[in-house]
Amino acid sequence: MNTALNAPRRDEELAALAAGEVVDVLVVGGGVTGAGIALDAASRGLSVALLEAHDLAFGTSRWSSKLVHGGLRYLAKGEVGLAHESAVERGILMTSTAPHLSRPLPQLIPLQGTVSRGDAAFMAAGLRAGDALRRAARTPSALLPPPRRVSAPEALALAPGLRSGDLRGGLLSFDGQLTDDARLVVALARTAAGLGAKIITRAPVTALTGTSAQVRDGSRQVEVRARTVVNAAGVWAGKLVPSVRLRPSLGTHLVVSAASAGLGGAALTVPLPGSRSRFVLLLPQADGLVYLGLTDEPFDGEIPDEPVAPAADVAFLLDVASSVLARPLTGADVLGSYAGLRPLLDAPGRSADLSRRHAVLTSADGVLTIVGGKLTTYRRMAQDAVDAAVAHGNLTAGPSTTRRLPLVGAAPRPVLSTLDAPARLVSKYGTEAEAVAALDPTPIAPNLPITAGEVEWAVRREGAMDAEDVLHRRTRIGLVTANLAAARARVTALVAELGCPTG
Repeated sequence: MNTALNAPRRDEELAALAAGEVVDVLVVGGGVTGAGIALDAASRGLSVALLEAHDLAFGTSRWSSKLVHGGLRYLAKGEVGLAHESAVERGILMTSTAPHLSRPLPQLIPLQGTVSRGDAAFMAAGLRAGDALRRAARTPSALLPPPRRVSAPEALALAPGLRSGDLRGGLLSFDGQLTDDARLVVALARTAAGLGAKIITRAPVTALTGTSAQVRDGSRQVEVRARTVVNAAGVWAGKLVPSVRLRPSLGTHLVVSAASAGLGGAALTVPLPGSRSRFVLLLPQADGLVYLGLTDEPFDGEIPDEPVAPAADVAFLLDVASSVLARPLTGADVLGSYAGLRPLLDAPGRSADLSRRHAVLTSADGVLTIVGGKLTTYRRMAQDAVDAAVAHGNLTAGPSTTRRLPLVGAAPRPVLSTLDAPARLVSKYGTEAEAVAALDPTPIAPNLPITAGEVEWAVRREGAMDAEDVLHRRTRIGLVTANLAAARARVTALVAELGCPTG
């Protein structure tokens, strides 16, 4: 099973499509949903091609909170079915499909003077309801322990940077966290490629019908033909199918150091004043960074390739996070920022209140479009989209098999713990970590652990076509402005040595 993605394979497979090969399912969009659809379809024995305008995980899929969450926020809105779906999909990802890319994350709600006892009781009840969903989803408590109340000393041990003067304890719960969202997308695409899917990046679609796509490849136009077409372009879906109406919502995150936030291994969940269902999160990462997010604001106008975090959102996040910390965070603590657009279905109401349910829509000319949803439920979204494609195209295929289909690098956690490779590599590459560790171990920049071997692996095996792909989506160096500046020249030189353009 050849799971390697690289420039020669991309060119060879696009040439076959340009020569007239007709696939069963053509997927447009290389985010988590599109890659999930390609995998689901390929695993059913269907022939598949995926077209992505830029790079895998170029859009919304790399701008998430990196959480695999159990749907607690949906419970608060009364969307029990959606919450249960999230809990089920979280369990599948963490125990079956991608144990190597996920880990349990302790989350602490600090109980300070701004949180009334009534609000604390309400939130504790919500956490217990969330744990009931975990049990219903059959996710073991050894992986995600049940919630509990902790004392003030315990809360400070978990998050030393908390303001202690009015701290009376905390509510501790557990959720899932990804090593990185972009790496999940790459793993999905590579697993699909191993089952025969053609994964074609740098292939913007200029026109789409129910049986074909016009694709720009450099200076030439190529027609790709298919029996069914699925538009999984996220917030850009309406550009390809004008009948699709979306209400994009902008979510902003800031990047700070764990030292400046005073965090250990536990995340902080900070209630917004006056709300029992909205929170700001401080999410510690294994590399010593903390992602602080997130906002949920309506976005109007032309959809940019890479959204920018608005100054107002930056100020809001710093203010709310600082409300629970002994040392307030300021703009000087911000090492980087990112913002992503959610492809929410158009409906009345505030964007923060719109449902995260997904839907498969069929246009007049037969293009299937999947919209809505969230990263945690990508697998179920993909299953529903392929079910619709099979029915629409009268294709011969069995039911989805992805519930128990491990992604590239996946293995049970006890097996992962025995690998002869640094834990940092195991959490990114799983069972492939030993092969990555055997490559050039030279760091690409001072004070950065990323090695020249990881750059080589990204180009030879993970479909990185230029230095920008490596910096921003295979390694995530680009999330910290100073790290990007320190690493860019070396990564650019390495990619050029490997025979790829330097972007």
